[in-house]
Amino acid sequence: MEIKSIVEAILFVTTRPLSLDTLSRKLPEFRREDIFDAIKTLEDEYKRRGGPLEIVEVARGYQIRTRPEYSDYIKRFVRVKEPSLTKSMIETLAIVAYKQPITKKEIDKIRGVDSSRALKLLLERRLIRVAGKEKVLASMTFETTDLFLESFGLKSINELPDYSELEDKDIQCLRG
Repeated sequence: MEIKSIVEAILFVTTRPLSLDTLSRKLPEFRREDIFDAIKTLEDEYKRRGGPLEIVEVARGYQIRTRPEYSDYIKRFVRVKEPSLTKSMIETLAIVAYKQPITKKEIDKIRGVDSSRALKLLLERRLIRVAGKEKVLASMTFETTDLFLESFGLKSINELPDYSELEDKDIQCLRG
């Protein structure tokens, strides 16, 4: 079998992005370079075809996704559960994303309110994680997860928009 077809089949059936490391480890009969070349060839073929599917690099991995312009039609047939985040969760998540690693105390200072509940909910949804091994909540440091990157379609945290690109006045507090 051709490596390109094998990689495409794997990307098609998985629900989470797969890293090149994972693909290489689970496909030891193929060279890492050949797996990478297969992914890049598939990306190019999908782009050239211009169909509803694309291969994207997200959360340090690769995934087959439908192009965003098809989402309204897909929602008519597939129930897509939109993660609902409260305003306090969004504020807290934005602060963690831009200031990570960051302590609860620092988050509370920026927000001006206690962030315990928002942090708890973001941890439960696996959008953030404890970065250190501290035992006391106030001294724990938090950072975003690969699920955060995947949810927001980012390859890495470096793809976050620059502060100057942010128009939402509620997020402007991050400049301080």
